[in-house]
Amino acid sequence: MALLFRWLFRFAAALILLVLLASGLTYYLASRSLPEYEKEVALPGLSAPLEIVRDNANVPHIFGSFGASDEDVYYGLGYAHAQDRLWQMAIMRRTAQGRLSEVFGARTAETDAFLRRLDIYRLAQESVAAQSPETQQALKAYSAGVNARLLEVNEEALGRGAPEMFLFNMPIAPWQPADSIALMKLMALKLSDQFKNEILRARVSLALEDAKKLQDILPDAPGKGTTALPEYASLIEGLPSYANANPAPGQDLMPVAARGLAGASNAWAASASRSATGGTLLANDPHLDLTAPGFWYLARMELATGGVIGGTIPGIPAILTGRSNQLGWGITSSYLDDQDLFIEKLNPDNPEEYLSPDGYRGFTTRPSIINIKGSPPVTLKLRWTENGPVLPSNLFDLETITPPGHVVSLAWNALRSDDTSMTAAIALMRSQSVAEAITAGELFMAPSQNLTLADKNSIGFKTVGAFPARDAKHQSQGRMPSQGWRRENRWQGRAPYAANPEFINPRGGILGNTNNKTVERPFPNHVTFSWGDTQRINRWRRLMQSREVHTRDSFIEAQLDTVSYTARSLLPLIGADLWFTGAAAEDGTRERQRQIALSLLSEWNGEMNEHLPEPLIYSAWLRALQTRLISDELGPLVAEFLHPDPVFLERVFRDINGASSWCDVAQSAPKESCTDMSRLALDDAIVWIEERYGDALESLRWGDAHQATHDHEVLGDVPLLRLFVNIRQSTSGGDNTLRRGLTSGEGPNPYQNVHAAGYRGVYDFSDPDSSLFIQSTGQSGHFLSRSYDDMAQLWRRGEYVPMSLDEELARAAAVGVTLITPRN
Repeated sequence: MALLFRWLFRFAAALILLVLLASGLTYYLASRSLPEYEKEVALPGLSAPLEIVRDNANVPHIFGSFGASDEDVYYGLGYAHAQDRLWQMAIMRRTAQGRLSEVFGARTAETDAFLRRLDIYRLAQESVAAQSPETQQALKAYSAGVNARLLEVNEEALGRGAPEMFLFNMPIAPWQPADSIALMKLMALKLSDQFKNEILRARVSLALEDAKKLQDILPDAPGKGTTALPEYASLIEGLPSYANANPAPGQDLMPVAARGLAGASNAWAASASRSATGGTLLANDPHLDLTAPGFWYLARMELATGGVIGGTIPGIPAILTGRSNQLGWGITSSYLDDQDLFIEKLNPDNPEEYLSPDGYRGFTTRPSIINIKGSPPVTLKLRWTENGPVLPSNLFDLETITPPGHVVSLAWNALRSDDTSMTAAIALMRSQSVAEAITAGELFMAPSQNLTLADKNSIGFKTVGAFPARDAKHQSQGRMPSQGWRRENRWQGRAPYAANPEFINPRGGILGNTNNKTVERPFPNHVTFSWGDTQRINRWRRLMQSREVHTRDSFIEAQLDTVSYTARSLLPLIGADLWFTGAAAEDGTRERQRQIALSLLSEWNGEMNEHLPEPLIYSAWLRALQTRLISDELGPLVAEFLHPDPVFLERVFRDINGASSWCDVAQSAPKESCTDMSRLALDDAIVWIEERYGDALESLRWGDAHQATHDHEVLGDVPLLRLFVNIRQSTSGGDNTLRRGLTSGEGPNPYQNVHAAGYRGVYDFSDPDSSLFIQSTGQSGHFLSRSYDDMAQLWRRGEYVPMSLDEELARAAAVGVTLITPRN
């Protein structure tokens, strides 16, 4: 027995030693790729020495020495990006190229096939020649900086540049100028969902027995009405009877967002007359899906035109939102309808031809081979019509709206071979005034954005991006897929840039955007029918007009505001016949729980505070209510409506144009009222809450459900590893607050915060160096770095770091200074 014990002891000790050795080796290999910021290194590609000063928040300040050029500064940004975010850059490039499956196997095969069909990377390569000479030099210099870091990693054996490289065999080719343009096109794809709106509208049109209800469930933003549109079935003949599609496998890392998750943002500005300090003010917080590391990377560049500082996206050599000493610029998604789907009719005698206004024409085709790890390669035949690339029918439920003998193509302004958006972005950050910035925006193609601008004397707003010129006789006005062979449905080029919405120095001294409707224009001069916000704008307007003058701090207060205008306006409607009705119920009964919930909500001010129970009760009630209202009519399509639509609910409960008919369940004998549905939905919500969080409603915390999920896009679901790479936080805010924390709307945790402001910045031009900014995780993409998540808690608490162009201040608390000298 003693002998057995000794052997067991020795075995356990050996096993522990083996685990410790393996852990030590893993840590050693992973830590080799941790960037060293305090060093001097000689690298090729520079014309003069370059310094990268890392301030105490690890924000790189890039300075060229005497005799250095702007190209050297772009080189420094490329080097810094590759130091901190090499894995992220490599994954984004592979996504744009359609080459993820070489690393991840079949689980990304459909994602690759979709990106290949869009042909984004080829179009990026061709767009290099369309850039201005200055931009081409910047792209080459930036690429040289990235490649200098790759050379350093190889020469110094720096852990392959990122710890993920040890888990995945992913060779990294030298960076090219086309790669940066491809990443900008990829971001355009992430921020665009108009084509998915067309698909959903067509599917809902087919599912509804009463076509008039389409305006209820997919309402226009409040305002003037639009011309009545035909039913989808009347546009396209031979459609299959309605069926719900099954998701195709292999769509991991698909860069197309679910409905409602494509893009959002806030930006506002105040003129000197509305500023307490006499200088203009600007605030911006663009929203993207939350990841670890985040999309944004803070940086400062010292160019010949002066210093610029703000948010960059690794792989793109431009400050996309930020400021100089003369100008600040912010971006918000415009929701421009710059995507149209076309139903293309195949020649029944030759499926290699499609019908055009001038008869049948052959597709433009070429083969493309997708290499798949662990599986045989797949050869695609890429097909283009005059309208755009043909999309695969097994994605995005396209098969449910495509009749036999037809295919679907996509028209989109990002699919151009002369895309000058990169030139526009670089010209913007060199601009010295609002007027110069607006001029620079003319070259912007996609993604369309609203620019909010402030210089020392003026404020302005301009929608940039190529507006499609459509025919007034377009069958569906671009709201649903249309017949590609009809001339009136086809695009007629680009609308004049001068016609894009523009506002300069408004009389009231305040302008801003929350993705709300900016102008009311009839088709075809409209911006979109699917605006991104109908709610936050109301709260923003109240906050802006409640003060005669504003300060940097009042702009921060608005940026971090968590009061839900939606809750304040909807709760009196849906609870109108439920408040304080009936006798007190016994403890433990469903009636008693309902009374407690209603009592809590009756005293609530609409603040979506993470420590309160009311936001969770309210959110669950709205979710359950919309599900009950639409399940009868839409069946499986309910899954497409991830978030309660406040405009829909208001139409129903105010009975606008008979919308209260949604409250009656057609399949039941009794006639249900909206009060009945509201009561039943509240009970549904309480049951769901009790199953997840217990029956003590007063003790609930919104933050327990509304966790911000900064998850690693590749390793975030891997057991054990996810504990190291994911960042989770309790957060305030909600779907419709200015401090927006959009919920996932699906799965077992439907209130997780998955889409929020990854960057916040507030700029005061009375004292530019008092400006502040923050990003959602940290500067480093290396999970062993203290800079991987050091900004995350600041971001959660609504704190910022200094956004100064003062060189002495950056050097005073620097965590490291990298001196790069030219290598002979």
